[in-house]
Amino acid sequence: MTKLLLSIHVLASILVVGPIAVAASMFPRYARQLGEDGRSTGATVLLHRICSGYAIIGVAVPVFGLATGAQLGVLTDVWLLASIVLTAIAAAILALAILPGQKSMIDTPEDGEGRDTARAAARLAGLTGVFNLLWAVVVVLMIVRPGSTTSA
Repeated sequence: MTKLLLSIHVLASILVVGPIAVAASMFPRYARQLGEDGRSTGATVLLHRICSGYAIIGVAVPVFGLATGAQLGVLTDVWLLASIVLTAIAAAILALAILPGQKSMIDTPEDGEGRDTARAAARLAGLTGVFNLLWAVVVVLMIVRPGSTTSA
């Protein structure tokens, strides 16, 4: 059962968090061009849909992670607790800043000079970078597992 839970957890992480990371990273580039052509508008709407849709499905990642941790008896290990905290922070950044920021950029037309759009796109790019960095740290913690008997 542990191998099945771990497999689902890893697959969900790759197939769900990966598309969010890529789509969120691409969004600011296309958002800077909003209003210039229909293609950019369509791309930003699509990228936002990917981020928001996969975010809902993304709940499976920590659910299967916790189930795997319970099976392995490591729920109180520091590396797992740190991963849980970092995952919660990443989820909060996505739900409370990135997704609303994307939606706002799609719904709000830019001013004539594009300064607000450029500033909002830069803010989203930074938030997305933090989101991606948090996930990278979680992946490293999952692989290294400090204090485990299987770490190198």
